[in-house]
Amino acid sequence: MPLFVLAVILFVLADVLIRLIAKRLTEQKLKKEREQVLHESLNLDFTTEAKTLKRVEVPNPKAKILCVDDEEVILGSFRKILVLDGYSVDTVETGQEALGLIQKHHYDFLFTDLKMPLMDGVEVTKSVKYLRPDIDVIIITGYASVETAVETMKYGAMDYVQKPFTEDELIAFVNKTLIKRQDKIKKQLKPQVHITHISSSDDFTQGEFSIPGGVFIAKNHTWVSMNQEGIAKVGIDDFAKKLIGRVDSVELPNLGMNVKAGQPLFTVKQGNRIVTFNAPVSGKVSQINTLLKDNIEALEVTPYERNWICALDAENLDNEIKEMSIGKSAVSFFQDDIEKFKTMFTELLKSEKKNDEYFEDGLFIGQLEKLSDVNWNKVIAEFFVR
Repeated sequence: MPLFVLAVILFVLADVLIRLIAKRLTEQKLKKEREQVLHESLNLDFTTEAKTLKRVEVPNPKAKILCVDDEEVILGSFRKILVLDGYSVDTVETGQEALGLIQKHHYDFLFTDLKMPLMDGVEVTKSVKYLRPDIDVIIITGYASVETAVETMKYGAMDYVQKPFTEDELIAFVNKTLIKRQDKIKKQLKPQVHITHISSSDDFTQGEFSIPGGVFIAKNHTWVSMNQEGIAKVGIDDFAKKLIGRVDSVELPNLGMNVKAGQPLFTVKQGNRIVTFNAPVSGKVSQINTLLKDNIEALEVTPYERNWICALDAENLDNEIKEMSIGKSAVSFFQDDIEKFKTMFTELLKSEKKNDEYFEDGLFIGQLEKLSDVNWNKVIAEFFVR
């Protein structure tokens, strides 16, 4: 082996080793700091907020946790294990104290024992989800009560952890739950619509519905952008893309195909499910976006601009354009359908038997993905087949 190649390999190995050592030293330093914080915090008096409150706050915590259990040994385990792993932890021994704290402090999670005197975990869960629906509730349960813990999830609990647990089991569970929460927050949508004025996907606000200025929105949530020659580019709008979620492929129309407004134009596929969008305008298919077909992930950035699906040589624009919305009227159309969707989704949930955070009140990217086939088709028929 040439000396130069050997030197490069040794350099790379040395660099990796140095990084691993540095990482280990950093972890050891953080652990010592957290141990010190744990020791000092437990000597502080927080009884002015809650009689049994014990609080340990670490710098830059992964998350803030409130734990309620009538067994101090369980609370002690939570504090020691989770604080050393980088979480700030408050613990109390009664549900009433927990409810008082969530109204004064911001927590990411509340862990509650299922069986407690005066106020059990079911009542704590119901109250927390009513007072602070943004806090994720985790049930602490024993083997004999697992069925009840699962039942509690219909009241809004995110998951349950079974005791007794080992240190590794609790850390793995909480870290997994944190990822789940972060994913939910990332996908959560605000029921707000704004018009974008810059011809760039950078102008699309994360978590909101967008409509580019100058784009027409049809009633079936397709968009139309026209040039001076009467060529109309067509795609799906932000309402359709965000609520449908993942798009696996698009079945494009044939070049030269003549289509009337209201007739099938293209199909969006998600697994075995499909949404066939009708043409918003009449004309002959003059272009298809083969680049989008080969790079369907581009729709995750924006469903507008270069991510159009096909183009039509429009033949009846003057009349058909009257059925579409633009600017403020398009924003109003979106807002009306958002409210209609929220109402419909709430009703559909009554027939869904899944326990999942995406079935809470609110709007989430890919919200339709988790619906049953029957309810999926009901939403598609209501909003996208018009």
